Order: sequence, then structure tokens, then C-alpha cells
Amino acid sequence: MIIDRYIQSSDQLLVQVHICMHAYMAPPIRPSSISVGSGSGSILVLLCLLLLQAVVDAAIVEHTFHVGNLTVERLGQRQVITAVNGQFPGPKVEARDGDTIVVRVVNHSPYNITIHWHGVLQRLSAWADGPAMVTQCPVLPGGAASSYTYRFNVTGQEGTLWWHAHVSFLRATVYGALLIRPRPGARYPFPLPHAEHTLLLGEWWNATASLVDVERQAFLTGGQPANSVALTINGMPGVDARQMNHLRVARGNTYLLRLVNAAINYQLFFKVAGHAFTVVAVDASYTDPYHTDVIVIAPGQTVDALMHAGASPGRYYYVAAQVYQSVANATYTAIARALLRYDDDDDDDEAEKAEGAAIVLMPNMPALNDSATAQRFYGSLTGLLRDGKPTVPQRVDTRMLVTYGLAIAPCAPAQTLCNRTRGSLAASMNNVSFQLPASMSLLEAARARGSPGGVYTRDFPDRPPVMFDFTNASAANGNSSLMFTSRGTRVKALRYNETVEVVLQNTAVLGPENHPLHLHGFNFYVLAQGTGNFRKRRAARAYNLVNPQQRNTIAVPAGGWAVIRFTADNPGVWLMHCHLEAHLPFGLAMAFEVADGPTPDAILPPPPPDYPPC
Repeated sequence: MIIDRYIQSSDQLLVQVHICMHAYMAPPIRPSSISVGSGSGSILVLLCLLLLQAVVDAAIVEHTFHVGNLTVERLGQRQVITAVNGQFPGPKVEARDGDTIVVRVVNHSPYNITIHWHGVLQRLSAWADGPAMVTQCPVLPGGAASSYTYRFNVTGQEGTLWWHAHVSFLRATVYGALLIRPRPGARYPFPLPHAEHTLLLGEWWNATASLVDVERQAFLTGGQPANSVALTINGMPGVDARQMNHLRVARGNTYLLRLVNAAINYQLFFKVAGHAFTVVAVDASYTDPYHTDVIVIAPGQTVDALMHAGASPGRYYYVAAQVYQSVANATYTAIARALLRYDDDDDDDEAEKAEGAAIVLMPNMPALNDSATAQRFYGSLTGLLRDGKPTVPQRVDTRMLVTYGLAIAPCAPAQTLCNRTRGSLAASMNNVSFQLPASMSLLEAARARGSPGGVYTRDFPDRPPVMFDFTNASAANGNSSLMFTSRGTRVKALRYNETVEVVLQNTAVLGPENHPLHLHGFNFYVLAQGTGNFRKRRAARAYNLVNPQQRNTIAVPAGGWAVIRFTADNPGVWLMHCHLEAHLPFGLAMAFEVADGPTPDAILPPPPPDYPPC
């Protein structure tokens, strides 16, 4: 049976239905003769009918993103930022499970741009994933003549995701929500909320349009960019009632809060005064209901939580996001606020009333380095088992131990911000500081050209070159051989459908830090996590092989470890990297190259005709 593998629209689905109904049956099927009985023929007919139903349910969601300069005022200062369609945050993209999303990105800005659809699996559409020099070259400046159309399907996914720039620090202002709702007629696996609010949590700098100064600061100070001057909720810092997002709720109703951490640097605590939550999904994967009054969310992660509006009348309630730093000497105490107001409050002058401290309640926030609260939240989440949905694979084909953290690397020949004696700050995974290629994307080299030669090598190590006391800062920093790393573009090659288990071990080289790691192209199961060094036998007793949470981004504890497992059933080249933005250019990344499968519907199609050249 010949079927077009690259499903891009309902028209193509109709073609597939036609082929399906005629490929195996002789004589051809007439609609009046269709009956569902026994035998292989009737099974094929049923499959064709299911495909026809997909035609009815699927839609094409189209947007055009114009990326350019936008003048905004925050904290009493006017400045120019890079934004999409004159909005900050950018436009919300909404679709249903099974839809095709088509977004034409037109670059009017003075900077290179790509858009990453964070958490979208991109099955057989790896060309649309978005990380610069991994799956595509950037869309160059040039206005209407410089564009790229991202086209991908969101079948098999529901929940809150997001999109953001994947070049330099541009994602500080180039980001927005991506919401995938159930198919028509399908239901959420939790009580239907009366309404919902989407809250994008970010950061704000008084800096230049492209945040080049922030990025430069990161290189000069050793991986940590200058602190933002404020946190934001939906682009507003919330320093007073006139500069904050307002949430209106009706008493007695239940609301679905869709939270996205779009921050560059920080994990966040999130609370609403006088209210509690039931977490029902993380990273667009459903969870068993988890009741809590505090949510912890790392850069790149999303959380869906139900909130019942049943607090005392006659008051306002602050919605608050506060920095969580897992190191003992944390000092950055930024908090962003929004205002929750009940509809039955008779006072319409929100700003005036909100300034009365006696009637506005602020939640009691955790200490900014309260790791016990953070790990209790992360460790308490479990995945929701649903009939017909995949469960954690029990067989493992490839096991990897990946250590990661900061390091020192020799100066590159053309590197200007580098001490020629001591070298420069770098980051590494298994002692390889990942370097993005300069002339061709990894995916183009692998698939369009068919050879990695000169662009990357397939020798990323399964284990670190030296085993040591990973979380002992004294031991790590007293050994120069552990502090130095080599630069390279080395990927891990995987067979199609191979099951991979990765132990992610944080190190204390140059200081412990929580590094949220994001894997493109896959959701993974979080089997276990803990502090200290990973001990195989001890950790294996704690593995959750029944209902572990699924994620695309994990906050591995500072000085700790986590175990993830996924099946490599998506051909392409997929980046795994730290979502603290300064750490990707320092090299805290690696990539998986997944081979094509044995059947036509498991082979990555060629790049689209407008694929950006370098």
C-alpha cells in the first residue's frame, strides 16, 4: 500500500482514505457494500473508516508571525524589544489533537530568527522543530523576502505547550503559548473547568533590543547573565496594580490555570493567596491529581492546575511567582505579581482598591532556596494511566550515564572573550562541550546530504571519561583534569525504536547548579530522581515503572541526579540541552540522531521547498 507519509492537510488525508479503501480490496469497495464483520478485509475497512473520521475531526490552524521591533514601556522606561506581531508576549496558538499547524515566520527584525515549538513531538516533521543549526539554519533578516513556513501535526498530544525563539537570547521576549485541546467530542480526564487562564512567567531587563548586553554579560561573568530587573506574568512585572495582569473569576467556579515558565534563568515558585491547586498535567502530559498550594516550575516546563474560586469575599488576592534558587547562598529575591479579583466585588475601580494593602492578600512564599519544597513537588507527581495510551517501556536497549555541568575549555582561535592562559568558561556533557555547526544544520547534513562528514561525528560517549565524586565540589575543583573539557559536535546515534535509559548526573565542577534539561522530539518517563551521586542498586529500588510522570523538560536537582527513559521512534536529529539560556552557547548540550524505521511511515521526508539556506 502506498500512502503519503507526510500528512500536512485534510486534503492529503482524503487522498489517504481513497488509497486505503482501494489498495487491498478487489473489486473496489462501494460505500453501500461496507459492512464490519470478521476477517482481515473488515479490519481494513474499519481502519479506513477511522482514517475518514480523522478527516472530519482534523483542521488546519494557520498563522503568520511577523518578527520585528516593538517599543514598550516597563518600569518607567521605554525600550525597543524583538516581538511577534507587535505583541509581548506573542500570539497564542490554539489547536486540537489531530490538527495541522502552519505558521509562516517573516523576519523583519535585524537578527537571525528561528521558532521552536517547545514540547511538540514533530513526528516526521523534524524540519519544523526550530533550534538554530540543529534542524535548520536561521531565517535571515530581510522582511517579506525572508521567511520560513513551519508545518507540523499535533496528533496524540493534549495540553499546554509553548513556542519561543531558539537563537541567542531572543526568547526573552519572543515567546507565546501553544494550547492543544482534546478532539471534538473528547473530554479532559478531569472535571471540566468553567474557564481557564494562561499565565506566561518570564523575566525583564532594561537592556538593548536583542539583549546582546545580557548575553555578553554571561560570557564575561562565567555563565550567569546579569540578573533581570523583574519577573513578569504575561509580560507585566506587577509592581503596582496598573502594571500587572488581572484575573477575573466567578465565585464557586473552577478554573484551569495554564502555567508556562518562559524565564531565561530561574526556576519559580508559584502561589495564589487564599487558594490551592490540583495539578492535572505537566509538559502536556496528564498526571494523577496532585493537591498542593505551591507549584514549582523550571524554565521550559508547563503545568496545568485546577483552582477552585472559593475564597472569602470582599478581598483581592495576589498571584505570585518568585525565584527559586537551589544553591545555599541564593540572594536574588524577585517576585512578580498579578491580581485575582472576584466578579461579585462591587468596586469597579480595580487599581485604586488594589492599592489598599489591607484588602489585598499576598501568599506566604517559600524561602527562595527551599529545595525541600521543590523536590517534594517534583517527586510527588505521577503519570495518569489511560486505556489505550502507551506505558513505560520495560525493556532497555541502551543505557547512558551523562554527567553535565560547567567546565573550562581552551580558547578557540577566533574567540575574543577568552583568557589565553586560563582558557574560557564552558559547559559540557560527558566532558564534551557541544559546538553548533557553522555552515550547515545537523539535520541537513544527516538527511539532505546523507553524510555527517565535516559537520558532526557519531561518537558521543555513553559514559564520562573519568568516574569521580560528582557532587563533591572540593574533589571536583581540586582536580584540573576534571575541570577541563574539549569542544566538539558529537552526537549519539540510535536505531529506530530503540529504548534508551539515561542517568542525568549533575556535577559540582565550578559549583553545583540546577540545570533544567529539555529533550526535543520526545516525551520521556521520569523513573526516579534524587540528590548526591547516582547509585545504581539503591536507585533501582526507587524506580517507578508503573505510572511515572512524563515530561519534555526535567529540573535535575543541584548536586543530584534523575533517570529518564524514552523510545527512539521519531527519525531525525534531536537536541537535548540546558534551558538556562546562557548555558547552551557554552556547550551544555548534546544531540540524538535517530535512524529511519523499516516502513514507509517511519521515514523522515525530505526538507520543505522553503527550507532556509545558511
